[in-house]
Amino acid sequence: MTPIAQHEALAQAYQGITTVVTGRDDADLQRPTRCRGWLVADLLFHLLCDAQRALVALATPADGPPDVDDVSYWRSFPAGGDGDGARHAWWARRSAAAFDRPSGVVRIWADTGPAAVRAAAAADPAGCVRTQGHVLRVPDFLATLTTEAVIHHLDLVLDLPDAPAPGPLACRVAVTTMDGLLSDEAVRPGDWDDAEYLLKAAGREPLSDRDRVQLGEAAGWFPLLG
Repeated sequence: MTPIAQHEALAQAYQGITTVVTGRDDADLQRPTRCRGWLVADLLFHLLCDAQRALVALATPADGPPDVDDVSYWRSFPAGGDGDGARHAWWARRSAAAFDRPSGVVRIWADTGPAAVRAAAAADPAGCVRTQGHVLRVPDFLATLTTEAVIHHLDLVLDLPDAPAPGPLACRVAVTTMDGLLSDEAVRPGDWDDAEYLLKAAGREPLSDRDRVQLGEAAGWFPLLG
């Protein structure tokens, strides 16, 4: 996928998040998500932190070479989470709760998400950035942001049945990431659509007995990311 397409995918992913939360009342923003313990506003705050991280990384180019790509980046975060992940989850929830109203998170996201997309469009596609202890090529960095946004889009809409699905280009990036983590030695079951694949790969939905038979040894690799 070309660098331009990666930028377009991120734009689509972030616009998808904006579409889900825009116009929601405070009751909707306090509905549960697929992320344990997080309400919609809590998860949106976590995504806001991602967009802010993107702005910082894209504004401070790093010397190469990269040490991870858009797939191997995820292998540095063990599936199932760890102590640091639990601390971040608690911090994000408390930070989101500090707003006078949940809609306050939406207002900041509405400014920050598009700003991150504009920064992505202006970044040198041949350059590198540093984030979370790794150096990545700009297109690979954008792919990691897109993948996380798509997974969290699916998390956000658990109790929002009228919400739209993630866009097709953004989903393609996330699916490509999961295919890379699954490796060439295995393929997803043919009856999975993209959403089911992503939810099971991210550990949001359990594998069925049929899934395990179809995946064979690869079933033990799930979830592919935490």
